[in-house]
Amino acid sequence: MHLLAFGINHQTAPLQIREQVAFHAERMEAALRDFIKTGTVKEAAILSTCNRTEIYCNAVDQNAALDWLAHYHKLSRVSIDPYLYTLPSSEAARHAFRVASGLDSMVLGETQILGQMRQAAKIAEQAGTLGIVLHKLFQHTFAVAKDVRTSTEIGANSVSMAAAAVRLAERIFPSIAEQKVLFIGAGEMIELCAAHFGARNPKHIMVANRTVARAQALADRYRGSAIALHELPDHLASYDIVVTSTASPLPILGKGMVERALKARRHRPMFMVDLAVPRDIEAEVGELADVFLYSVDDLGSIVKQGLDSRQSQVGQAEAIIEASVQQFLHWMDTRELVPTIRSLRDQAERMRRHEVERAVKLLARGESPAHVLDVLSRSLTNKFLHHPTHALNHAGDDERQELVALLSRLYSLHQE
Repeated sequence: MHLLAFGINHQTAPLQIREQVAFHAERMEAALRDFIKTGTVKEAAILSTCNRTEIYCNAVDQNAALDWLAHYHKLSRVSIDPYLYTLPSSEAARHAFRVASGLDSMVLGETQILGQMRQAAKIAEQAGTLGIVLHKLFQHTFAVAKDVRTSTEIGANSVSMAAAAVRLAERIFPSIAEQKVLFIGAGEMIELCAAHFGARNPKHIMVANRTVARAQALADRYRGSAIALHELPDHLASYDIVVTSTASPLPILGKGMVERALKARRHRPMFMVDLAVPRDIEAEVGELADVFLYSVDDLGSIVKQGLDSRQSQVGQAEAIIEASVQQFLHWMDTRELVPTIRSLRDQAERMRRHEVERAVKLLARGESPAHVLDVLSRSLTNKFLHHPTHALNHAGDDERQELVALLSRLYSLHQE
């Protein structure tokens, strides 16, 4: 088994690189099956968020696995190699534990990543690519994350992306209560943003989504309205604040659409937050004079507020993680012994069956049960001890003492 984690994140790659290797939720299962089909890996799970794309796998060929990632996204290895990290065995387990515990996030101690990792494991299970090794890895990962969050205050005073978006909006507008807010998408991130902006009682909330019914369900919580994505050009100009986070592979708001909206608004400013990876809003929109556009990376300075109180808990969290890594590695090591243990038991079972068949024949010939049991026990004992005694008798001088110590340990012998 070769446990491997590889990918890119907000620490190793800028947004324009991360969005090129992102996996879309509706295509995740197909991607996993395609990966397995190559024969490059035996098991695989993909974690793809706004801050990272990581693949956890039981690898046959590490280099071929990296080639698959580039080929799947129609990229060259040369273009992504500078941003990639590869983490084998213990490093992969340690990384998974740190990610789930919020120690590797843009927002130290944030909790959303744990749910995203659970979803990654669920999708891999549905795709049939979650085998014994990854199942055990994710079991440990979720247990460690729970232990870290209950034993430390790593999540105390954490500022979410949604809260940071509100803080930025309040720098642009004196009062959100006087503004209209448009949310594009209806997933978990938009729900969080709607809750934070909704608490400021904006003048109106509208939700645009591919599925209008889902958009309406979210809008109803805030006495808002809902539209389909294709209706955006007719409504964009009416909204002062736009927050978007969809799984669209292509931008939803282009420079031309926003320019027309600004013209209709007579150049009243628009505050826009794009939390999607790949981006929902074309980067060129940020060049427009009356637009304040922020990407997920731009929120970094805001979310780091309150860091000191959480940073003091990192040491304790790392200690919990390190102990758990050793436990997981011990399990991995025992898995390596399974074929040997199975072979040992199979050999003992063959001996047992042979001697039982012989004993049955002796009983059928009229031999006394006591005699048959004595013969059975002596024969089994001799067979079980034949190989270790033969090895001991034929051991060379340089290995005899080591073999004696090993046999003493295996059979709990006490030298007199």
